[in-house]
Amino acid sequence: MQLLDPSGWTLTQGIVVFVLLALVIGVAGTRITRIVDQLADRTGIGEAAAGAVLLGATTSIGGSVLSVTAAWNGNAELAVSNALGGIAVQTFFLALADISYRHANLEHAAASVPNMMQNALLMILLAFILLAPLLPSVTLWGVHPVTPLLFISYVVGLRMVQNAHEAPMWRPKHTHDTREDEPDDVDLMPSMARLSAEFAVLFVILGMAGYLLESAATVIASRTGMTQTVVGILLTAISTSTPELVTSIAAVRRGALTLAVGGIIGGNAFDTLFTAASDIAYREGSIYHTITDSTLMWVCLTLLMTAILMMGLLRRERKGPAGIGLESVLIIVLYFFGVWLLLAQL
Repeated sequence: MQLLDPSGWTLTQGIVVFVLLALVIGVAGTRITRIVDQLADRTGIGEAAAGAVLLGATTSIGGSVLSVTAAWNGNAELAVSNALGGIAVQTFFLALADISYRHANLEHAAASVPNMMQNALLMILLAFILLAPLLPSVTLWGVHPVTPLLFISYVVGLRMVQNAHEAPMWRPKHTHDTREDEPDDVDLMPSMARLSAEFAVLFVILGMAGYLLESAATVIASRTGMTQTVVGILLTAISTSTPELVTSIAAVRRGALTLAVGGIIGGNAFDTLFTAASDIAYREGSIYHTITDSTLMWVCLTLLMTAILMMGLLRRERKGPAGIGLESVLIIVLYFFGVWLLLAQL
């Protein structure tokens, strides 16, 4: 089997490659979580910002490559459904991370001003994407006006998140279950050069694994006759979002709860830029006006899940149904409701 030429893969070969690459992502994702946690302490940017910029961007690299490549090849439906479906599944993964943390609800223990700011930023970016198809489909050099607005809003929002970390105007009430972002002793950590080098290597590994994992998922989808929207939301979005699941659970097990939540929420905000980048790569007009009703339904569900998560971070319930937060239960229910709606349309 020629690994870099998936066009000739059988269904069995696609499944084998999918499983092997998922294991690679599991190992690399666990390792990079520790490195990002240490980089956050060494640089002083905080776990929430590190989760958004370093962890979120790194674990999302595979999905980014997929969406841009699909858009460049004219597969707008796959590009958009992968990007926006990934946000929904990663929010679902945060609920799974909550299940893995048994001391208290994750929304209670990891509540922080930067994480809530990132959550608000994500809601703004999703609202722009929902608004775009309702605007005129005018483009400048093939780029819709919402695209630069998404990039500008993201950069400004990250700066506000960093300011909230450095000089917060208020703080969540501290309880015995709260796990604050307290830097470890940097003298006991590897050097900055070594951490940066390991981060770069793992970044490349995760990117290549995510790219090839997408190829395997696409082969599986093509052999089973699924539509591009189903492939994007239920296969490639899940496969390229696997690092977020691994890294969030690994961060929870390390006790880096702010990093776990920040990595998911920050990664979700970063993933909205997949759509913007795909619009630049798409040469046939505005990619926002190719978004299907099924994908728009998922954006609405994701916005609802994000708002519920925000309420959880503000309400900070210690214990909920089955030992997890009520918000996590609602997010899980909404995700599977969306899956049911999507499959019902087949």
